[in-house]
Amino acid sequence: MRSLFAVIFLLLLALIVPTEASKRLKHQKGSKHDHAKVASECSSAETHYEKCVPQSGDCGEGLRDVTCKERTEKIACRIPCNWKKEIVDCKYRFGQWGECDISTNTKSRSGTLKRAMFNAECQTNVKVSKPCSPKLKKTTGEKKSS
Repeated sequence: MRSLFAVIFLLLLALIVPTEASKRLKHQKGSKHDHAKVASECSSAETHYEKCVPQSGDCGEGLRDVTCKERTEKIACRIPCNWKKEIVDCKYRFGQWGECDISTNTKSRSGTLKRAMFNAECQTNVKVSKPCSPKLKKTTGEKKSS
């Protein structure tokens, strides 16, 4: 009976140790904890964030310089791989997408500034566009014909 408890204890220990190690790795990766470390020494007015520079290509994981009291550190950041690349440090409230412009095959919408991230210089109003969907949407009354 004692050996059965010992085996069960070892199995539980073998399951718990890897999950604790993976939790620690997640916290060491960067992001929020890096911001807290730099921000704890300076107020938000004293902290200056540079643009996020991707490690490869023009989007994905990257690094950003953070300057505080003449001390510069690099922190992890991420640039989304979509049509918002130019306005990633600014948060906007967007309206509905407009109709497709057949001459340019794009549709657009405008947004107003909601919040600037990392002391970014943001435009008050922006207009973004994206390619029109190649599929035509059916109205609710239409049915498939077989």
